[in-house]
Amino acid sequence: MRLRVEFTTEPFDLDEPPAHALVARRVIEAGDLDAVDIGPFGNTGEGGVNSVVAAVDAVLRKTLAAGATRVSIQVNVIEEGGR
Repeated sequence: MRLRVEFTTEPFDLDEPPAHALVARRVIEAGDLDAVDIGPFGNTGEGGVNSVVAAVDAVLRKTLAAGATRVSIQVNVIEEGGR
């Protein structure tokens, strides 16, 4: 099974990325995910169940520790080889 995870961290700062957003970017880029997309207000990654669950765990733990006051996460099952 493949999953897609999308998440955002808050609070937003339009002038410069807050520490929790930079941490989120590092976590998603370092994870064992493929099809990673880093955006200004959210991040997306795809992978197997274990990879996505590990990334969600790391995002929650590390962004909250870095000052996030809210983390919104959506996980979807996707078809193998497609969206």
